[in-house]
Amino acid sequence: MAVTLLPEWHPQDAVQLTWPGPESDWAPLLSRIEASLESLVVAIARYQRVLVAVPDEATRERLADTFRHRGVPGERLLLVVAEADDTWARDHGPIAVARDGYPLLLDYVFTGWGGKFPADRDDSLTRRLAEAGGAAAPLASRDLVLEGGAIDTDGQGTLLTTEACLLNENRNPGLGRTDLEARLREELGIERVLWLAHGHLEGDDTDSHVDTLARFCDPKTIAYVRCDDETDPHYPALSAMERELQALRRVDGTPYRLIPLPWPRPCLDPEDGHRLPATYANFLIINGAVLVPAYGDAADLRALNALAEAFPDRDILPIDCSTVIRQHGSLHCLTMQLPRGTLVGTRHHEGETS
Repeated sequence: MAVTLLPEWHPQDAVQLTWPGPESDWAPLLSRIEASLESLVVAIARYQRVLVAVPDEATRERLADTFRHRGVPGERLLLVVAEADDTWARDHGPIAVARDGYPLLLDYVFTGWGGKFPADRDDSLTRRLAEAGGAAAPLASRDLVLEGGAIDTDGQGTLLTTEACLLNENRNPGLGRTDLEARLREELGIERVLWLAHGHLEGDDTDSHVDTLARFCDPKTIAYVRCDDETDPHYPALSAMERELQALRRVDGTPYRLIPLPWPRPCLDPEDGHRLPATYANFLIINGAVLVPAYGDAADLRALNALAEAFPDRDILPIDCSTVIRQHGSLHCLTMQLPRGTLVGTRHHEGETS
């Protein structure tokens, strides 16, 4: 039985989001984060379907009306009532593989990034969405603690990840590097793991998820965060990560094409001034486009240009994440792509591209 972890650029049926409720951590910023999420849904729906888990029926009805008035076609939006603890679908959403050529959704254990935050409802969300109907692909549970933001793949058997997250004792205590690689080989079809020993962002709750630091853009290309400010406390670790990436080789022995992403000015929380983990590596690849987080910084345009170089055949769209970053995540963290063949009744419309 052949298993392949699907890359983000694999054709998609939808992108999954989780909508916050009034009792979530977003309560003080609820109207602002809802406005950000509305813009995100509208942007994605230009290209493909969006699946949104909502906290209650009243929210479902309100959002259906909102998006209808914003011109989102009804067939591009699926709203499902399913309560959650937080909005970070990248980490509580399913991880998709192809098994013998057919999509399979894997439901891994989510513990709130090593027990830092409540996560019981998040951990059960994938199963509850599947039970609500609409899934064409089977769902299989796994007992490993694994978050989607912790891994990135080229779709050809190579996984990129960080030691600080996957080898952290707060995730899978007792499982070492060899044990984890064996599980990743068995469950995700991974043939080799590229481990990054360096790289972190202040304000990050995830223990250095790779999707905040370095990402595959295609099997030959990695975009990564570069800190060019020698006075910034991030400079030593990110410079060391850059050297690690320069030393990596593809299976055929050739180096990767590396595309550095710019370093924004420090993004500080307006309430207490602590630094927030603003990163342009947290972009989202969808059918026909790449959505890029923007922070109202002069570096935003440079990030868009860098990713246009990495994705010359896709539209490059900025998404304002100045509110999203207030809860220590960004654009990619909010989303989980669902590959083609995942949802029942997903029709691919004229103008919808891969």
